[in-house]
Amino acid sequence: MLKSQLIEKLAAENAHLRHEDVEKVVNVILSEIGEALARGDRVELRGFGAFSVRKRDARKGRNPRTGEPVKVPAKAVPFFKAGKELRARVNGGNDPEAR
Repeated sequence: MLKSQLIEKLAAENAHLRHEDVEKVVNVILSEIGEALARGDRVELRGFGAFSVRKRDARKGRNPRTGEPVKVPAKAVPFFKAGKELRARVNGGNDPEAR
């Protein structure tokens, strides 16, 4: 689903809200998630999942064209872990990680 499709669906389900208002809400939510991750914070949406930042150490890589070694600097990457309810919904009601 694209962001524009999400906005359209929310606007259709909430006819009492203007399309522009729904678009603003979606943009604010996504912006706040992005800003929290940029600060290194964790964002948890109960029943959906958690967004966090993971650190990748510096390492040696190889240029695929020449094969010569290159230094790859340390970096932070966004990470998403699906929540229990989302995993169950995707797997037809069964959570494969349930013990």
